[in-house]
Amino acid sequence: MKSRLQTSDLLKKVRRIEIKARGLSEQVFAGQYHSAFRGRGMAFSEVRGYQVGDDVRDIDWNVTARYANPFIKVFEEERELTVMLLVDMTGSTAFGTRSESKRELNAEIAATLAFSAIQNNDKVGAILFTDEVELFIPARSGKKHILYLIRELLSFEPRSRETNLNVPLSYLNRLIKRRCTAFLISDFFQWGEPYSQTLMLAARKHDLVAIRTYDEGAVELPQMGIVRLLDAESGEERYIDTSSPRLRKAYRKSIEEQLETFRSNCLRGGVDHIEVSTGKDYVPELIKLFGVRR
Repeated sequence: MKSRLQTSDLLKKVRRIEIKARGLSEQVFAGQYHSAFRGRGMAFSEVRGYQVGDDVRDIDWNVTARYANPFIKVFEEERELTVMLLVDMTGSTAFGTRSESKRELNAEIAATLAFSAIQNNDKVGAILFTDEVELFIPARSGKKHILYLIRELLSFEPRSRETNLNVPLSYLNRLIKRRCTAFLISDFFQWGEPYSQTLMLAARKHDLVAIRTYDEGAVELPQMGIVRLLDAESGEERYIDTSSPRLRKAYRKSIEEQLETFRSNCLRGGVDHIEVSTGKDYVPELIKLFGVRR
């Protein structure tokens, strides 16, 4: 189901993100993406005569015996990748106290990664999720496909507003048989059901990267007296006294617990991760991510 965004406004947003994402992928991330996210492995290319300095482990003994001269096997990297973008569409991502919401930031980061991928002839697909898979976009290449993907990220209206990170990870494992590069882009705001085991299983099968988006305005509870709060995921409303030091401390602790859960899960699963705030430049974090993986 589509949102009620006016077509002209949607096209303007898509165009703005396209210009920025393409510029970054061409000017800032050129070459870095290729080095950071390698192909599926090495494929046999040809045999050639042995040269001084060649690794003796690459000698093709059958050809060597046939021609009575040493020959070695030459391998080339299988470059083409399938890139899957697992993007959080839950109610909490609509929040933002800066110039953009977490959902808009998610879309922009996904677009930058997508344009970087197609420049390297990789295919890009997406899984938009809440506590269910809301939309699956099969992996394809080409600018037209990426623009369609960006439009969906900005305009898609999910059926649910709640979060279950196990859902997209399990779906990825079932659907994508061959190893792919997967970016899980979310605020990782999930209570209750643990997702550490599913995260580890996905990381074993695929090259998984976690990108946590957050809003600094939500880290601390401001002192505003008695206010009405709406839970963006459950829809529950209640009044709280924000002047209470105990309540603000409890709120801060809950945020820290969410962050600690995210970081410890990534560490245990061997998952590279970055954290990006709304209203701030995400480019340095992506550059850091690429640099760590080179």
